[in-house]
Amino acid sequence: MRTYEHLTLYLRSDRLVIEAMRKDIQSKLKEMPELLSIGQVAKLFAIHEDTLRNWEKEGILVPLRTGKRGDRKYRPQDIQAIVDKMGSKLTLPQLEQFLWRSADILRGKIDSSDYKKYIFGLLFYKRISDVWDEEYAKVMTEYNDETIARADYNHRFQVPKECRWAVVEERAENIGKKLNEVFDKLTNANSPKLDKIFDDLDFANKDRFPNETLQRLINHFSQYNFGDTYINSDLLGDAYEYLIKQFAADAGKKGGEFYTPREVERIIIQILKPHKKDHIYDPTVGSGGFLLEAFHYLKEKESEQIARTLYLYGQEINIGTYTIAKINMFLHGLDSADIQRGDTLANPQFLNPNGSLKTFDICVANPPYSINDWEYEMFRSDKYGRIDGYELPPNKNADYAFVLHIIKSMNSNGRAGVVLPHGVLFRGGSEGRIREQILKNDLIDAVIALPAKLFYGTGIPAAILIFNRNKPENRKGKVLIVDAEKDFSEGKNQNTLRYQDIQKIVKAYDSCKDIEGYARVVDLKEIEKNEFNLNVRRYIENGDKEEVIDVSAVNKELASLEKERAEIDKRVESFLKELKY
Repeated sequence: MRTYEHLTLYLRSDRLVIEAMRKDIQSKLKEMPELLSIGQVAKLFAIHEDTLRNWEKEGILVPLRTGKRGDRKYRPQDIQAIVDKMGSKLTLPQLEQFLWRSADILRGKIDSSDYKKYIFGLLFYKRISDVWDEEYAKVMTEYNDETIARADYNHRFQVPKECRWAVVEERAENIGKKLNEVFDKLTNANSPKLDKIFDDLDFANKDRFPNETLQRLINHFSQYNFGDTYINSDLLGDAYEYLIKQFAADAGKKGGEFYTPREVERIIIQILKPHKKDHIYDPTVGSGGFLLEAFHYLKEKESEQIARTLYLYGQEINIGTYTIAKINMFLHGLDSADIQRGDTLANPQFLNPNGSLKTFDICVANPPYSINDWEYEMFRSDKYGRIDGYELPPNKNADYAFVLHIIKSMNSNGRAGVVLPHGVLFRGGSEGRIREQILKNDLIDAVIALPAKLFYGTGIPAAILIFNRNKPENRKGKVLIVDAEKDFSEGKNQNTLRYQDIQKIVKAYDSCKDIEGYARVVDLKEIEKNEFNLNVRRYIENGDKEEVIDVSAVNKELASLEKERAEIDKRVESFLKELKY
């Protein structure tokens, strides 16, 4: 929560922004007539004419109507209203709802699993264009030199003149084709920074994107300035995360492919506790939630300056999800995050100069569960040493392939947190033998059983496995097992973890002590007696009282029923004889 001092500075900054806008507008108005046309006002504020018309419908503006055609004329008080409107800051809930309404424009026109990438692409484009305009205006105010104001070094992203948002706003025909051209030019102007970001977007299909639909989308985003002065990276980043969650819910089963519930990510990050300058890696990065959670954790614990010392890495196989992650990092101001595209098991992207896998302080992952179509043969002839000392995972299940990749990616003091289906705890065969060897190597620090229905697309419960290559003395030769299956808030389609549920898990891990019916520190010798089975039920009573069965009484009842059935059979046979059957 902000202190009063911070709040005062925030409000003062807001007033300074509006005051600067007023001065800029006043200087431009000196050379203009007192009554302005809609075209002049749109150019003055760099907004679309339809935006002004929308504000008129909302009652924000009431321009004069003059002449036979009723042309709009804007007076000084109208200009003042526009300054106030554009100088206002959206709250997070307002921004979230505004962005979600953009999806309504496409809903029903294209598949729900597809339209997220188009909304994300337009949002990102609007952001970088508005930020460029803002940076340009700032340099012009200070130096009044166009060459300096346009220089690459004064801009976070390069936005050529023909790629500005205003150019698309003014387009009446072939808007989709123009957007595709803009995205190509933006990519080239910012290569390699924006490589692949817009590759999966094609607005030129008029059956999917008629001009009218695109015009509505453009007009919608044109209602607000998305420059950093009006919407800072924290606010926009949080709103983007909200959009990702909403799209995941909307996509149902497919939502789990790119979204991990933030509460689960929070548990893992609070257990692993990132430090200054840590290198953090997610081999199945999805939308980038784990990496952002690490950043937010250190920002809250230390400061934003310390949080920005983290080195963030991620790899994602799906082009659409890769784009979501990249944009997520950019909108949060984490341009240095290294997100690569590719199959982590077949073609890992983070390698040392000698071709070996890079290692990291922290590895985090929520890999796809139990996939049976993976690059088994390539993994079998693995040149990265991931199966050294271990058996090969089964060809119809990649769960332990991801586990072995993560273990190999941990440095000498590395820690890892991985979300996996419960089957990895008890399945036999080659998986059982891999699990046995991992336990004998004393790499498993904790097993945490989670409630069911936390994840989109699956109702099965999952577990968190915590790995540690350098356990502290009090944890060596032991595994902490936590049964958190019963602590959650029940929802109609999706269950969620509450703040107290998260804290209970983290405190249990930190204390590493027995908690009746909830947590238990288990010696490896006991696990060995259980044939290296990590099924939580073997170590923690779940509290449900089992019905006591009196076997003797049940046998007597069965004998009685058998006798009764024999008597009934005799009577039926007698009836059939009488009926001559």
